[in-house]
Amino acid sequence: MKKRSLAAVSVLLGASLVFGMTGCGETEKEWNNKEDWLYKESAIPTETAVLPTEAAAAGSVAVHDPSVFQDPFTGTYYAFGSHFAVSSSKDLITWKQEVGDNNPKALYGTHDWRSVLKETDKYVPAGGGINSTWAPDVEYIDGTYYMYYSVTEKFGSGKSVIGRVRANDVLGPYSNEEIIVKSAGKSGEPNCIDPELFYDKDGKLWMVYGSFYGGIFIKELDETGLPVEEGFGTRIWADRGGVEGPFVFYNAAHDYYYLMTSEGDLNSDYNMRVARSKNPDGPYEDISAKNVGETRGAGNKLAGNYKFNTDGNKVALGHNSVIKKDGKYFVVMHVRNAIQGMHHLEVHQLFFNEAGWPVLSPNRYVGETAGLVSQATAAGDYEIVVHTADKSSNIINSVTHTLNADGKVLKEGTEAGTWTVKQDYYVEITLDGVTYKGVIVPSWKDYGNKKGIYSITATSDTGRPLWCNGV
Repeated sequence: MKKRSLAAVSVLLGASLVFGMTGCGETEKEWNNKEDWLYKESAIPTETAVLPTEAAAAGSVAVHDPSVFQDPFTGTYYAFGSHFAVSSSKDLITWKQEVGDNNPKALYGTHDWRSVLKETDKYVPAGGGINSTWAPDVEYIDGTYYMYYSVTEKFGSGKSVIGRVRANDVLGPYSNEEIIVKSAGKSGEPNCIDPELFYDKDGKLWMVYGSFYGGIFIKELDETGLPVEEGFGTRIWADRGGVEGPFVFYNAAHDYYYLMTSEGDLNSDYNMRVARSKNPDGPYEDISAKNVGETRGAGNKLAGNYKFNTDGNKVALGHNSVIKKDGKYFVVMHVRNAIQGMHHLEVHQLFFNEAGWPVLSPNRYVGETAGLVSQATAAGDYEIVVHTADKSSNIINSVTHTLNADGKVLKEGTEAGTWTVKQDYYVEITLDGVTYKGVIVPSWKDYGNKKGIYSITATSDTGRPLWCNGV
């Protein structure tokens, strides 16, 4: 049964009927690995929060521009990235490097990977220092693994191609090139790189793509994964000086499509942004009701450069993808340890505040689950990071505050703001006259006195993020 068919049936007939059809050629194992975002879910937890007591090592893997994919047969998660890098995980916690940078033979079966991409190479020949594909996205469509790749003429050029190759195994070898869209780099044209596919709630398949120049675009694809019509599609995010790496996903609890992008210098002030829409092809608006397709400088910021008190620097978080597992949403991204430093892969949970805006966990995922926690239980000392509103290479150091059970926030014994927990999950915290709305969740402090803690992640009404980690 095709993924699109499952999506359409689930919307029209309801989840109960679809579960009753699992005997029609789909095993229970295959069904459990399908995307389950179409089914109505609760916006808040129903069980009491439990702090993690231990955490498995993440494993040191390097995948730049990671696009996450779950194999429908093995359940294994794969992160595919630029320069042919691939890593894998069984649980989104511990990762293994499957293919290192600059190893095309592992995926294409030959070091001469351009001989596989013959039509692409005719249009965008080797040169300009670029000798790899960028930001691939792997999809399983009607019994075949497809890798959607992008190639550019040179760094900074808009002459670019998005194509796809196919394989019988998730790790290849991939072949049988097909061109999806290409650009000559003319004024007003998109930069045809960074493809990501997603299904909408009606089962239609879409591709978002783009970078710099013309901004982010969306094209509808047919059930085979090819464009429905010629052209570039619709622009849904205007460039503001380096926007790239788009990803769209749907949240049934809030009935919104969320468009995430990254912007800035990938070595220093790189950061993730988000906007949302009721329609897969937009228009997308940020928390200030700005249409990001028309307004430069829009989009809610999810995180910037930061350092908790005893932690190392975390810099240039971005070029993420999103996946849902067991009702939880996860951001898979690359992170640097210093300005101009080497990158590594991290996975953080993504939550939604009371208004349905995404807020990112300050800490890597270790298996924790959001739950209910009272204000009295969560009261205590917290390291607080208030991220910058705009892109910045500055590393924001945390400042310790005390969150009292009576709702007062103290800094060095002096009242500095207020906080409250609503429904034992949603949080409002006010500092320096700015109110941030988010959630309080259990997480793992992977630095200093490593332990399970409560964390708060929230955003202001202008899209400025705030993080709190229990001491």
